[in-house]
Amino acid sequence: MPELTEQERVRRDALESLRDLGIDPYPAATWDVTHHAAEIIDAYDDAKHDPEQEGTEPIRVTLAGRLRSIRGKGKVMFVDLIDETGKIQLYLKRDNLQEPGEPEGFYNTVVKRLLDIGDIVGVRGTVFRTKMGEVSVEADELVLLAKGLNPIPFPKETEDGEVFNEITDKEFRYRQRYVDLVVNPEVRDVFRQRAALISEIRRFLDGRGYIEVETPALQPLYGGAAARPFTTHHNALDMPLFLRIADELYLKRLIVGGFDGVYEIAKDFRNEGLSRFHNPEFTMLELYVAYKDYDWMMDLVEEMITGVAVALHDKPEVQHGDTTISFERPWKRIPLLDAIEEKTGHDLYQKDRDEVAAAAKGLGLEIDESMGTGKLIDEIFGEFVEPHLIQPTFITDYPVELSPLAKRHREKPGLTERFEVICNGKELCNAFSELNDPLDQRARFEEQARLAAEGDDEATRQIDEDFLRALEYGMPPTAGLGVGIDRLTMLMTGQDSIRDVILFPLMRPEAAAAEE
Repeated sequence: MPELTEQERVRRDALESLRDLGIDPYPAATWDVTHHAAEIIDAYDDAKHDPEQEGTEPIRVTLAGRLRSIRGKGKVMFVDLIDETGKIQLYLKRDNLQEPGEPEGFYNTVVKRLLDIGDIVGVRGTVFRTKMGEVSVEADELVLLAKGLNPIPFPKETEDGEVFNEITDKEFRYRQRYVDLVVNPEVRDVFRQRAALISEIRRFLDGRGYIEVETPALQPLYGGAAARPFTTHHNALDMPLFLRIADELYLKRLIVGGFDGVYEIAKDFRNEGLSRFHNPEFTMLELYVAYKDYDWMMDLVEEMITGVAVALHDKPEVQHGDTTISFERPWKRIPLLDAIEEKTGHDLYQKDRDEVAAAAKGLGLEIDESMGTGKLIDEIFGEFVEPHLIQPTFITDYPVELSPLAKRHREKPGLTERFEVICNGKELCNAFSELNDPLDQRARFEEQARLAAEGDDEATRQIDEDFLRALEYGMPPTAGLGVGIDRLTMLMTGQDSIRDVILFPLMRPEAAAAEE
């Protein structure tokens, strides 16, 4: 155990003193909260609830929360209490907090000496407004519900209004998210918005009759995306397993099985690096609808994401830093190769690998021999086009090499019916007219295995024979969609890092981080 600070020692001494007095600092009890801070402040009407006026009934409340600040040392103390909704002032008066037989003992011994900022208490009392105009609760009962042994670094405000916040360090905030949530209520708001975003997506999809399902997170074969998997081992079956990198292949099996529309909002796992836009564990929405294509899916995506913006902000636009992003429909649609030509001057349609590699080198990109034509095109797009797409834009018609699960384009040889939505310079979602030709699918899988053998560590090495067998029974024309919930939340809440929208992002162990 690390050496205790002075503050930590003082709190542990207070803990023992409470126990010596027969007070359980962690009681097993239900404290029935009737009101929260924000609703007390919003609902209180001084004119109607003035205890000095004849016939006025006082407002009695029971609330609970954490002590935010403590002021006063005599017979009266003012304490700020915070709960999930906000802050409210408590008025603690010695004569109101008497223990039977000990008129001054509880207040003087416990309230004044043994309570600390950060302790969690339950309070019963009457609402009133102070002479300074602040809605407060005059307590006639105070119960300690949990003693805090570590001091919480609440921001400090000087008399001239300057605020000092001790936990601006991002690493501290991510590691000790529980402290971050207590100290920074705006962080709680981000995660409330995330929950509202997911609820709106569910409402939208459920309203169209699509079925929410669950598919395996542990898979004997991984697929559905180009990524490196996490591997594990099942002892009883003595077999390797993979954490899923996507839900796609299982959801398509359900379309084969007769469902017309299925979706899943689930954790996926990709063994990749950490960045502002990547966390190895992330949340995806995947949706598959039979008898539809990617043109139809573009319309649905526009409607769904615009609805999310309105649900969160009451208008179809969000503010991200200095940029206003509008989701007003329709969004711009442009083929991938047209977007590249527009930015670089290179027409790459139906060019062979050597020609595309020469263009990439001419643009100053570093390439290696393991990169196929599709990977080279993707690198050019990511460097010269994607960062400049700020307003929501459909990038359509990707090369076959980049889209092993998408149907070939009905009019453009060598391309597929695929789109991505790029917004604020990053991919938000990916969608296809799904490949349902089992022979074409087998050939694509074999090509992926070849690329993997040549050194592409994101290409799929394994051929999923069961999925191919499912396709051989017949899958109807299907539109599929994947939406990154974390990135969508970043956009909708104005956050710059994926770690700011994941409650507990993956972090390097503290001991290892300290050694660096």
